[in-house]
Amino acid sequence: MTTLVWFRQDLRLADNPALAEAFARGPVLPIYIVETPEQSGDTHPMTGASHWWLHHSLKALDADLARMGGRLVILEGPAETALEQAVRATGATAIHWNRCYEPHAIARDTRLKTRFGDEGLSVRSFNAGLLHEPWELETKTGGPFKVYSPFWRAALARPVTPPLPARSGELIAADGLGLPLEHFGLTPSRPDWAAGWLDLWQPGEAGASALLEGFLSGGLKGYGELRNRPDLPNVSRLSPHLHFGEISPRQIWAATRLYTDLHPGLAKDGDKFLSEIGWREFSYHLLYHFPDLPAKNWKPAFDAYPWRDSAADLKAWQRGMTGYPMVDAGMRELWATGYMHNRVRMLVASFLVKHLRLDWRHGEAWFRDTLLDADLANNSASWQWVTGSGADAAPYFRIFAPVGQGQKFDPQGDYVRRWCPELARLPDEFLHAPFEAPDRVLKAAGVVLGKTYPRPIVDHAAARAAALAGYEAVKEAGGVAAE
Repeated sequence: MTTLVWFRQDLRLADNPALAEAFARGPVLPIYIVETPEQSGDTHPMTGASHWWLHHSLKALDADLARMGGRLVILEGPAETALEQAVRATGATAIHWNRCYEPHAIARDTRLKTRFGDEGLSVRSFNAGLLHEPWELETKTGGPFKVYSPFWRAALARPVTPPLPARSGELIAADGLGLPLEHFGLTPSRPDWAAGWLDLWQPGEAGASALLEGFLSGGLKGYGELRNRPDLPNVSRLSPHLHFGEISPRQIWAATRLYTDLHPGLAKDGDKFLSEIGWREFSYHLLYHFPDLPAKNWKPAFDAYPWRDSAADLKAWQRGMTGYPMVDAGMRELWATGYMHNRVRMLVASFLVKHLRLDWRHGEAWFRDTLLDADLANNSASWQWVTGSGADAAPYFRIFAPVGQGQKFDPQGDYVRRWCPELARLPDEFLHAPFEAPDRVLKAAGVVLGKTYPRPIVDHAAARAAALAGYEAVKEAGGVAAE
């Protein structure tokens, strides 16, 4: 009664229903399948930074399984061929996996369920990645939600299934099956742009658990307000662990509720933290019901927006050389660490689509390549939210002022000084707008605009006016309401 457990975006042992149910049946062979985009049909595949994390997460999972007397068998795709190979090698009578919700994964998994089910295998899938399935929440009229607030109210009205503890069972050996992790070349080498990342991150289930525990005890207090401060440690940084399923939303939910029950004064901060999990849930709800979300404007009227085409401006944004320190600090943090503070993500995204008027899909692709937490649902929904083209989108006339955002959320300039060290000696008064500093101040700080730090590539007032003018075309197409 051997069961294949196909790990995907659930690289953990606890709260893993596919694994728990397999152990209840009998012996288990844990497998992971590396597929190319052509093999999987994935039109928005993980790349760069995500590959680095995947390598180390699989390594951590294999070590966890080794402590149970087994190992993770890594197979090469396509999935159908790899599963067939594993079934033949082990005589498995069942295949278990936890669900993925990306369009290509739904199509692939449906096909595989039919194929192996027709051959007499028991093929079962489970929910391990969401508090509630996307189809479980409906509006009063029976359709999907398109606005976050009523969606989250409906989600809060449903009980959350308690997380499962880690289960133990028999793990079988499959000598000769699988390839070494290094075969897949998931980590960079020439150059190793991820050098030092293991000093910043601990991929794997143990790292996720430790991070959550540390956040609840040290970062939750004041989260409701301080989460907007990139210069302070009041964010969880759990997003990469969530993306790879090293921790589940149910585990985060249960741990947070337990902690706030023990510390009632933190209840509001806990609710705000869990509402961020709610945005992730809403993003998956949208992706499931609107599978074109990563590629097309959710509001078709935005097809009329007159995007610019400037490779030079896009490159300046990607490199953190726009001349606006708060924007540049965020983009440099992203390149150096694979992560960016959420408040700054909103600012840099707004800058790309509203100051530079470059298509949001350029930003989605760059984030997908450089973010460790490049979650297709979150990434797509959030970019469209900032643009104004998505569900429950920010008002089109909400255009973040980079200087004002820096002054408000990095008041002492610690964040900018860390990531833009060439500006470190500027006084706070001019740190977020070095282009406004007198020559004597720039000279004293060792800043030469256009040489040691760029001049702004666009004027804020002119950019705002141009963006609003561009939105007139969308208004005429019926895509936005009047201001």
